[in-house]
Amino acid sequence: MHRRTASALSAALLAAAPLLTACGSDAHPGAAAVVGGDRIEVAALQEQVRDVRTAQEASPQAEQLVKATGDLSREKLNVMIFDRIVERVADDHGVSATRKEIQQTRQEAADQSGGEEQLAAMLLQSQGVAPDEIDTAVRRQILMNKVAAKLGVGNTPEGQRKLAEVFAAASKSLDIDVNPRYGSWDDEKIQLGTYTAPWLRQLTKQPQPVEAGA
Repeated sequence: MHRRTASALSAALLAAAPLLTACGSDAHPGAAAVVGGDRIEVAALQEQVRDVRTAQEASPQAEQLVKATGDLSREKLNVMIFDRIVERVADDHGVSATRKEIQQTRQEAADQSGGEEQLAAMLLQSQGVAPDEIDTAVRRQILMNKVAAKLGVGNTPEGQRKLAEVFAAASKSLDIDVNPRYGSWDDEKIQLGTYTAPWLRQLTKQPQPVEAGA
């Protein structure tokens, strides 16, 4: 993966996205959401939230980080659901990410950030990504980049509209159903309620560098 892609990763590395349509918790007890017939368990969501909070509390900026992610359950559910949308789009377009690609891209992003610790700190601050979720975040970005390349779209308004249409179609096809305690899902906007998914911001403008200690 060339330097520009690595730089984008280290500058705005990932994001997440959407959350799903209101579904009754009685219909899917114990599920935070159901995506394409697969359950996202509340317990799994809570585990990811705990991982992020543990990492935040160990940071010198603990108080600031916790305050900035007050609605962490919704944010992490957005990520977990969006990953499933990315998987569907990647499958539909015949793209994948190998372990070697993930390791190489992560190393390039770390080099751009000043080291592995700096990369982890930056992702925790800017995206609420816990250290053990970094590979998942890198994989997501690789798949999104490959889908964009397969579609021949660039960072232009027209290209981003086309990409958003592809992801919206995949979202609809997955019949996403969310526990109402977390909100409702909008297939067209590919996001939960008024929540603006970071990946959508990334698609519509060039990412700006984020300093790990900012």
